[in-house]
Amino acid sequence: MSEAAVAELLTVEGVGKSFRGLRAVADASFGVAEGEIVALIGPNGAGKTTIFNLIAGALAPTVGQIRFAGARIDGLRPDQVCAAGIGRTFQIVKPFAGLSVLDNVVVGALQRTRSVGAARALAAQVLERLGLAPKRHALASALTLPDRKRLEVARALATQPRLLLLDEVMAGLRPTECDQIVAVLREINTRDGVTIVLIEHVMRAVMALAHRIVVLHHGQIVARGAPEQVVRDPAVLECYLGEEVEV
Repeated sequence: MSEAAVAELLTVEGVGKSFRGLRAVADASFGVAEGEIVALIGPNGAGKTTIFNLIAGALAPTVGQIRFAGARIDGLRPDQVCAAGIGRTFQIVKPFAGLSVLDNVVVGALQRTRSVGAARALAAQVLERLGLAPKRHALASALTLPDRKRLEVARALATQPRLLLLDEVMAGLRPTECDQIVAVLREINTRDGVTIVLIEHVMRAVMALAHRIVVLHHGQIVARGAPEQVVRDPAVLECYLGEEVEV
């Protein structure tokens, strides 16, 4: 799927972010077409999560623009970005430990529903899809790491996003557990039409899911393209794939 073939849902244009002189992201530009799955990869500290924070409204860019569905969203608050149709997960999973699995997802569902009853119905549907329905009454604090990862995805999905930002949802999982998450994400993309941008170090998952890959290094985009092209790029092999990463 080429960027020219389908209108871009997300456009990141010339975005940069500095923290007291430290440049975290520099002149980053890329687009994501509706229905695509795009992976952001690169070494730790490359600026991937900073870009997510800029898109999601947790940070405002120092320079550049971010557009979603044709409207500028840079400078909006996170709740406004969510209301516009962007859901996200976090690299460090922090559910509401004292709430049940179901109630954790209800919190996200309340973004789109008009009553608690409707939110609970939506949350139950999302948990069914993520394979967490049998544990809906368990406390979130009692979940295993794979189930906490699923819960994180469920909470974001309950906001009914057009664009889902996934930050290392497969980190720490076994290969079979990664394959299960890959299957769920592929279904969310193909059946529901949800566009996905994911940060991921598990190249097994990236190669299985991504239509395109964007590679960051020291805050700059050093490569982009189809997965089979990017993984053969000498610059990518030198700065990232030559490191010890899980594939």
